[in-house]
Amino acid sequence: MAVLQVLKGLNPGQQFPLEGPIAVLGRHPDCQIVLDAGAVSRKHAQIIADGPEYFVEDLESRNGTFVNGQQIVGRHHLQDNDRIKICDLLFTFRLDQPRAPSVDGSSGIGALLVDDGGGTSSSTVMSKLDVSSSRDGLRVTINPESKLKALLEINQNLSKALAVDQVLPKILDSLFKVFLQADRGFVVLAGPDGGPLVPKAVKHRRAGHEEMIRISRTIINQVMSTKQAILSADAASDARFDTSQSIADFRIRSMMCAPLIDSTGRALGAMQIDTLDQRSRFQQDDLDVLVSVASQAAFALENAQLHEAALRQQTLERDLQLAHKVQQGFLPSTPPRVAGYDFFDFYEAANQVGGDYFDYVPLSGNRLGMVLADVSGKGISAALLMAKLSSEARYCLASESTPAAAINRLNANFSASGWEDRFVTLVLAVLDVARNEVAIANAGHMPPLLRHRDGRVLEIGEDQAGLPLGVDGDYAYEQAQLLLQPGDSLTMFTDGISEAMNAAGELYGLARLRKSLAAEASGVGQLGQRILADVKQFVGQYPQSDDMCLLSFGCSG
Repeated sequence: MAVLQVLKGLNPGQQFPLEGPIAVLGRHPDCQIVLDAGAVSRKHAQIIADGPEYFVEDLESRNGTFVNGQQIVGRHHLQDNDRIKICDLLFTFRLDQPRAPSVDGSSGIGALLVDDGGGTSSSTVMSKLDVSSSRDGLRVTINPESKLKALLEINQNLSKALAVDQVLPKILDSLFKVFLQADRGFVVLAGPDGGPLVPKAVKHRRAGHEEMIRISRTIINQVMSTKQAILSADAASDARFDTSQSIADFRIRSMMCAPLIDSTGRALGAMQIDTLDQRSRFQQDDLDVLVSVASQAAFALENAQLHEAALRQQTLERDLQLAHKVQQGFLPSTPPRVAGYDFFDFYEAANQVGGDYFDYVPLSGNRLGMVLADVSGKGISAALLMAKLSSEARYCLASESTPAAAINRLNANFSASGWEDRFVTLVLAVLDVARNEVAIANAGHMPPLLRHRDGRVLEIGEDQAGLPLGVDGDYAYEQAQLLLQPGDSLTMFTDGISEAMNAAGELYGLARLRKSLAAEASGVGQLGQRILADVKQFVGQYPQSDDMCLLSFGCSG
């Protein structure tokens, strides 16, 4: 059976059997091979079986599919050992199941989980700790003093291991010291968030016996689900294993399998050792020892996973701090100085980086462009998209004569970039300083609020507002015009202001915003500060759930 084996990304060494006529690869959960990577398209590529021949076909993905370093167009015939690259993921195509590399480095052999095909039979359910066995035959033994010494060594080795890749080989090395009759051993771990089981460590006693280990998925799943260790003194003749091909294929005479249970009672995986020698069967006291070792191993494994998670978190925090500084560099450091006008702006991300942004863009003809936008989503991806959008918005404003033309061009560029599910709400305002005129184009954003000198508050350009950027690349935007009188001001904001939530689940709302905006103020600075103070008082100690951005400017004379 042909398989795809992961060489880089995901879980290196993991194998995906190509069992059906078509196997689709992509991010979508309905794909036969789900690739959880942001750059991969929802349905990126497919592998087609046509008799004994196999073909790979790109499904018009955003970043393409490559075979042996060359991007493919249409169907491409696959040869054994071809390398398929999808974004940062690298696979090798094999017509037969390949040998995966061993974790312990002592051999070039790995392991493959297989479905035994008889999991529904009651005879294959292994739910008991004790398995009756015959005492006939010879048995390799180890004296209690040596066993105790080995167990102490296990404890010392595992207590020093700070990485998963260090823990797993030590587990198998120690087990082979305790159980002299063991011929093979392996450790299988569950993937992140309940993902598929993956063989992580393999060990063989004898050189020259490094066949690909076929691991019974039935046995592993049963041990993990029941959280009970199992023992069979003669697995090859045990009636409960009649349908387990992995037992029959390798003539396993005796085996033990124990779950790895963490401090919360969650099954991390399982470890199994077995022997091919019928004279060296495992006994009940051996299972007791294996369970003790599995308990120590699970504790060490959990600590190693927590340690690695802490290191990843520290790296992420450093990256976020750097991203925060970079993002702040895209935002104006001070408001512009324009005769006869005052400006106020505020930006605060819900996390260290966010998707809201604002900008001032000086234009020819004594004009000033102002942009305020909200990118869908949060975090790093939204911040990166915001950075790209800010540079394109500046270019479009400088290249076009009106806000409507600028937003048309910006939308076309954004839609052509292939951001798929991403969209942006945005409002552009261009102030003609000499004429006190403002032209506004709106792409799906909340209308700006105009405050007249007498306290009246009106929404501007609601009838001319269009679709968010990225929804329809051919959409034709319109613009609204208004004349600012002395004392008038215009306020633009994102939904982090209007939809700020308190502990009772209530939203700040547009009515409160309009009321705060209508109150008497000496200028836009006092106006902006009062809005922020009112929002903060309304929210109280409830954590901020969305980015907040506010920009106001007013005619002072």
